[in-house]
Amino acid sequence: MTQDMSPRISDDDRDTAIERLQEAYAAGFVTREEMDERLQVALTARTRGDLVPVLASLPEKDTGSTVAIAARGGRIQRRGGWRVPRTLKIESEFGKVELDLSRAIIDYPVIDIELRLQYGRARIVLPRNATVDYEGLGAEWKQPVYQAPRRGSTGGPHIRISGAMEHGRLKIRHRRR
Repeated sequence: MTQDMSPRISDDDRDTAIERLQEAYAAGFVTREEMDERLQVALTARTRGDLVPVLASLPEKDTGSTVAIAARGGRIQRRGGWRVPRTLKIESEFGKVELDLSRAIIDYPVIDIELRLQYGRARIVLPRNATVDYEGLGAEWKQPVYQAPRRGSTGGPHIRISGAMEHGRLKIRHRRR
């Protein structure tokens, strides 16, 4: 009978593997079905060898990561409990961009979003307690529309939006209730 001589893993090792898997899912590297399958393996893993298939093909964890998403047409959409990277670069020629940060996992006090729109439109929904600065965003055709909250908000992340919009439109608002 062959025994696995790999050292046993701790709860911290298991939690780290699960966190990497969730980050890969949020960034679009694995599908929901793959994540569910890998989560089951990670939750029952006893050795480092058991975690190998869970972590196979996942990007290395980078705490200050930059994620770039580009589309010629179509839709770029992030919503729900996705993990927001420190820097997010979005480029869209003709499509629609929807970034809902209101329920997202935001680990950084400052988030930079570099937005490049040619002919599309974008909408960014902020958490209620977030602040925003979009003065670094150049607009040739229409200026961004920002709906400020009725009450001043503090204590949340600061979102800095920069980049360029040729004939695109951007609407920024805070989450309602």
